[in-house]
Amino acid sequence: MPKSRIRKKADYSPPPVKQGQAIKLTNRAWVAPVMLAMFLIGLAWIVVFYVTDGSLPIDSLDNWNIVVGFGFIAAGFGVSTQWK
Repeated sequence: MPKSRIRKKADYSPPPVKQGQAIKLTNRAWVAPVMLAMFLIGLAWIVVFYVTDGSLPIDSLDNWNIVVGFGFIAAGFGVSTQWK
């Protein structure tokens, strides 16, 4: 039985960039500091709530202060999705 011919795939080459077109790169240097700040604010909020027996940071929120602290931490995770 005769062998079939082996087809070679062409190597991928990206389309040429026209002169005058710039490749747009976004600067994401703000992501890491904001993410860490959100984590630390959330952690500090929860720690202050427990250390002061619930009288601080906001007395009228009672145990909802924990939710606020975890909200900051969740926002930090949300910001971390923008990190490249």
